[in-house]
Amino acid sequence: MRRFIEGADRDQSTLLPECLDDWVGESNPVRVVDAFVEELDLDGLGFEDIEPSATGRPGYHPAVLLKLYIYGYLNRIQSSRRLEREARRNLEVIWLLQRLSPDDKTIADFRRDNGLGIKKVCAKFVELCRRMGLLTKASVAIDGSKFKAVNTRDKNFTKGKVERRRQQLEESVSRYLAQLDTADLQEPSETLAAKTTHLKEKLTKLKSEMHKLEAYEEAMLASPDQQISLTDPDSRSMATSGRGSGVVGYNVQIAVDTEHHLIIAHEVTNSGSDRAQLANMGKQAKAVLGADKLEAWPIAAITQAKRSRLAPTLISL
Repeated sequence: MRRFIEGADRDQSTLLPECLDDWVGESNPVRVVDAFVEELDLDGLGFEDIEPSATGRPGYHPAVLLKLYIYGYLNRIQSSRRLEREARRNLEVIWLLQRLSPDDKTIADFRRDNGLGIKKVCAKFVELCRRMGLLTKASVAIDGSKFKAVNTRDKNFTKGKVERRRQQLEESVSRYLAQLDTADLQEPSETLAAKTTHLKEKLTKLKSEMHKLEAYEEAMLASPDQQISLTDPDSRSMATSGRGSGVVGYNVQIAVDTEHHLIIAHEVTNSGSDRAQLANMGKQAKAVLGADKLEAWPIAAITQAKRSRLAPTLISL
C-alpha cells in the first residue's frame, strides 16, 4: 500500500497511554452539556437517588444519566438500547460519561422516574438562554405533532367503534346460526358433527366477546371524553393530516423562538385539536420569556396561508 496514507498498527504498544480529554476538541458541544449539568442543583430539581444508599451495590449518579439523556436528545437518539451502544463505542459519550456504560434498563428507568426533574432542566436551559441574551424577541412559532402510543387501534374504543364492533359480532352470530340451521337439515355424519361442534365453539367465543364489549362500552360511557384505551389508558384516538387516517397516541405541542429556533415551552396532551392548545402554549411561552406581550405564529395557519398565498395569521397575547 505504498503512496497511500497508512493507518496505525493495531499491535503497536505505546509507552504513555492516551489522555481521555484529548479525544474531544475544545469547541465540541459535548463539553457544553458536561458544564451545564455540572452546574445544576439536581437535588433541588427533584431528581431521585442523589444520596447513595448505605448498603447494596453502588448505582450511577443522576448527573451521569442526565448527561447521556441530553446527548441523546441533541443527537436524535431516543432508544435506551441505542444510548447503551453509544456509551460503549462513541468517543464523545465515552468522554462525557468518563468510560461509564449504563445498561438500557437503567437508562429507561432514569427517564421514567425523573420526568418532572428533566422538565425542570429544560426550564433551566431556557433561563440560561435568556440570561445570555438569546431570547430578547418575544416571538414564537407554535406547532403540534402526533406521536403513536403503544396502544393499537383495536385496543381503543369510542362510541362509534363500539357500535361498529357490535354490528360485526351480531353479523357473525347470525351467519353461524344460519350455518347451524343448514347443518340440522343434512344427514348426520362424523364430518357434519365436527363442523357443528366447531360452529358452536365459535358462537361461544363470540358471546364472550359480546360480554367484553359491553364492559368496554360501560367504561367508555363513564369516561369524560367518551373514549378509553386498554393498553395505554392516557392515549387517545386522534385524526392526522392524511385523509381517513388517524393515530392512537399523544399530541405534543411546542413553542419555538422565531429568531434562534430554541424550544421555549412544550406540553404533552391527549387532546387531538391543535387550535385548543394555542392559547395555553402562548401563555406558557409568555411566562417563560417574562414578556408583557407576545407574538404567536401558529404553524398550521402559516402553512395554510402559503397554500392560499395570503398573509399568515399573527396572534398577540
